[in-house]
Amino acid sequence: MIFYLLRRLAGAVVLLLIVTMAVFAIFFLIPRLGGATSDQLAARYVGKSPTPAAISQVKHSLGLDKSVPEQYGKFVKGLVGGKDYDTGVRKVHCAPPCLGFSFRNNLEVWPRLLDRIPVTLSLAAGAAVIWLAAGVSIGVISALKRGSIWDRLSMGFALAGVSLPPFFTGLVALALFSYQWPIFKGVHYVPLLDNPGSWAWNLILPWLTLAFLYAALYARLTRAGMLETMSEDYIRTARAKGLRERDVIVKHGLRAALTPILTIFGMDVGLLLGGAILTEQVYSLDGIGKFAVEAITQQDLPEVLGVTMVAAVFVILANLVVDLLYAVVDPRVRN
Repeated sequence: MIFYLLRRLAGAVVLLLIVTMAVFAIFFLIPRLGGATSDQLAARYVGKSPTPAAISQVKHSLGLDKSVPEQYGKFVKGLVGGKDYDTGVRKVHCAPPCLGFSFRNNLEVWPRLLDRIPVTLSLAAGAAVIWLAAGVSIGVISALKRGSIWDRLSMGFALAGVSLPPFFTGLVALALFSYQWPIFKGVHYVPLLDNPGSWAWNLILPWLTLAFLYAALYARLTRAGMLETMSEDYIRTARAKGLRERDVIVKHGLRAALTPILTIFGMDVGLLLGGAILTEQVYSLDGIGKFAVEAITQQDLPEVLGVTMVAAVFVILANLVVDLLYAVVDPRVRN
């Protein structure tokens, strides 16, 4: 188990290095290959209406006047060791992990992202618990009662969840439960440590909106996996040995069907930690997704780069956790 853990950690580190190369290529190398000059590339990082002096300062700060290997080295060094920026008015030291400096707002990107992470983390974590519990439970019951009225109703629910986008279900939920019946009036984010009860109450609608889509997907996946698993020979053998039906379903059937679900769960949670854009926009939650939309709208490339790096790291970490859960669910993967 320890050797398996070390292999997965080493793989995560290598993957993270590849991600830095990919992000550097997207934001710095590909525009060069497309014909952009150092001044034109620097102008994109200054924001709208850049001055020649600002362009020159940004070009020097980002090392755009140097060779590509030197630029990449400076990029990675900034991530792990920090970097100094000259805004023309003052010199700023960006502490590690330095994800860039917004010359448009004269602020470091990482502290601004750090303020948004608790919002997105709260939204993703709560919704993930709901959709996993609801989706798997509905899928299991639907598979065990195949062809029944419950099966038809649950698959109808799954079809509705897949078909209706979060911005629609979110607006409907706001119209009904915040305005028509003011049960969840004035939805806003409250820090968990300030008031746990208010934190949960204000996130119920966003959680349900996000979970409705994913629970539907997981119900269909679980149903398909359980139908396949419950027809296997070892399930019939377990029943022939006299095991309780609950043990046959949970310990043998569901456990085997969880492997593909865990794979998708890791990807979904990792992507959501990079920002649940539609849900955050509908409920005006200042998370990473809303931060990304504002950065794109304002053409603030350093902030877009920072969001890209954070989202990539979250996906890697989520998949690392899933790899470790594999070893618990299915011991064969340790070999």
